[in-house]
Amino acid sequence: MLDVTGGFAALLGLKFDEVSGDRVVVRWQVRPELQQPYGILHGGVHCSVVETVASVGGALWLGDRGRVVGVSNQTDFLRAVRDGELTGVGTPVHRGRSQQLWQVEVTDAEGRLVSRGQVRLQNLTTGQG
Repeated sequence: MLDVTGGFAALLGLKFDEVSGDRVVVRWQVRPELQQPYGILHGGVHCSVVETVASVGGALWLGDRGRVVGVSNQTDFLRAVRDGELTGVGTPVHRGRSQQLWQVEVTDAEGRLVSRGQVRLQNLTTGQG
């Protein structure tokens, strides 16, 4: 079973509300240590959450057939966030034999879209890489 609660996810403070190969939902709190010098959430955090959500969903979908690794992350920042709780929801756009594409939307407590990204994952089947 995939452990999604430790490591980098724990450092970001991610709380997983829903975890499956079809949908992943996370929440986290904006904290000072996640902000850039102007007091807004660092864009790298958005990218990291998008990649984490997509990777967890992709790995669960692939299951025992192998592992997934991110090969592309395109994340757009739409609204500056200084505080509060954010929610990320990831869903698959395409799941193929060798690659997957996942989309992740991040919203604030008022339901406003603050960032959106997509991650292309390479499926490494047993015996590869």
